[in-house]
Amino acid sequence: MTFAGLNVAKLLIDGQLVDAEGGATYENINPATEQSIGVAADASTGDINAAIAAARRAFDETSWSTDVAFRVRCLRQLHEALAKHAEPFKAMMTAEVGLPTKMVGSTFDMPVENVGWVTDLLEKYEFSQDLGLGNIEGFGAHRWTEREPYGVVGAIVPWNQPLQVALAKVAPALAAGNTVILKGPPTTPWCVSALGKLVAEYTDIPAGVFNVITSSANDRGEELITDPRVDLISFTGSTAVGRRIMELGAQTVKKCFLELGGKSPNIVFEDADLRTGIGMSTFMVCLHGGQGCATLSRLLLPRSIFEQGVQLASAMLSAMPYGDPLDPNNVMGPLNSARHRDRVEAMVDRAIASGATPVVGGRRPPQLETGYYFEPTLFADLPEDAEIVQNEVFGPVLVIQAFEDEDDAVRIANNTIFGLSGAVFSGDHEKSKRVARKIRAGTMIVDGGIYYGSDVPFGGYKQSGIGREMGTIGFEEYLQVKALCEPA
Repeated sequence: MTFAGLNVAKLLIDGQLVDAEGGATYENINPATEQSIGVAADASTGDINAAIAAARRAFDETSWSTDVAFRVRCLRQLHEALAKHAEPFKAMMTAEVGLPTKMVGSTFDMPVENVGWVTDLLEKYEFSQDLGLGNIEGFGAHRWTEREPYGVVGAIVPWNQPLQVALAKVAPALAAGNTVILKGPPTTPWCVSALGKLVAEYTDIPAGVFNVITSSANDRGEELITDPRVDLISFTGSTAVGRRIMELGAQTVKKCFLELGGKSPNIVFEDADLRTGIGMSTFMVCLHGGQGCATLSRLLLPRSIFEQGVQLASAMLSAMPYGDPLDPNNVMGPLNSARHRDRVEAMVDRAIASGATPVVGGRRPPQLETGYYFEPTLFADLPEDAEIVQNEVFGPVLVIQAFEDEDDAVRIANNTIFGLSGAVFSGDHEKSKRVARKIRAGTMIVDGGIYYGSDVPFGGYKQSGIGREMGTIGFEEYLQVKALCEPA
């Protein structure tokens, strides 16, 4: 199947758009209709091996890693090609991911802008830093550092935002001079396949520098992690899989950049604009069905206004428009797959079985018999150690917790294994900043400020990951530092 010329059933290996070994394919399912919209290439171990060999050869034997001006030119070509194919990409994201058309624009436009930003950074970036003269035991020396690419990067991206995350990894990795094998997610393979087509047909990126693999097997990425020819793994996904990657990567002492799960708190104090603060959480848990790692899925309210806040959140969630992602009025579409919908449903059912009662939602919507939908759901005042309070649901489920004072709010906010994001709302901006600094999280929304941007590093504390994506820091994740010294 094609979207305005974007062939989505091919792998990109060593500069060629090819079928998977033996012509193997698998069905790609539209989560809103539960129907196949076509097939994707189903890569084999042999295909993975060929992609790794091509990337290794391209790094070791071409000038890609050292020719900055050439890399700039190629990335400008990629940026232009993406912009020209905006509409077919957006249609593809709705068809295979389930993103509502109302939301799909920003989830394409901003990641594409990031490609341009990284290219601008590359054009002016200083890869060498002079450290001046030094003297040790009477021996004078001139010292400096140089930043060099790691080599072959294995980039493994998630199903919830495959293009956004792919570009956040691929653009800086290529800009830094690495070669890349991009492994797409099983349930949303087309966006990465289409990216491979653009690279092959609209850029001068040499054969082997960028390779794309799609597969129906989730564990196909393990072959990238264990292969000694791959120097760095960049992964976005669940914390459980992140732990597995660290375990496998340890076999070759491989650098692993991990952007993992979250259970992000939103602290709303009683002197805040409650509609704005509470609305941030109710909107985020419905945006893309709550299928986002930085979703503010825990709402923390003072005990003094708890019931008022629960009623307001309940009304907001009950009024949230959801359903067919092609309907421009809908904020929320389906969950991405039957398997994931069943997982979300099972977590909610376990909470109910343990004694919790949903304030709103808690089931598949009876009016939507087709599609992997789940109702916007609210739980309130559950025990802090409850599974649905502590663990990432990755669905449209909001949990409201009560706190007694500022210190209690900070304690509750930090009382999970995660530390990806968070928010604070109050009528005292200095108080909001003070509290935000106490939260162990990589990104914080302070009184409604939005952190997302090409120049802003994104990543987590604790078990939400290792390293940062985006910004100059994200670019430097793909560079090693070498210190050099010569006689003065």
